[in-house]
Amino acid sequence: MPKPIRMGRRTWVAAWAVLCVAGLAATAGLKSASAPDPPPERPVSAECREFIARVKTQLDKAEQDGGDGILAFSRGQVSTVDCTDELRNLFRGER
Repeated sequence: MPKPIRMGRRTWVAAWAVLCVAGLAATAGLKSASAPDPPPERPVSAECREFIARVKTQLDKAEQDGGDGILAFSRGQVSTVDCTDELRNLFRGER
């Protein structure tokens, strides 16, 4: 029977380190490849654009007046169009 090749501790540690680095690189590659695409932007309706423009006008006017109170916005009529996302973007600073 042939004698098995003896490997020193340094060789085992080096082999283990190479395998760990290869595993980490593969994991990073898989994570970056599977990143979800951002959702496409949906168009803003004309009614929402109009409403957002009025809100911006009122905010700018209140800012010029130096008001530090609370602004209240109301819609005159009930609408079937929901502008919630656009309003959130406006108040988050994504003008």
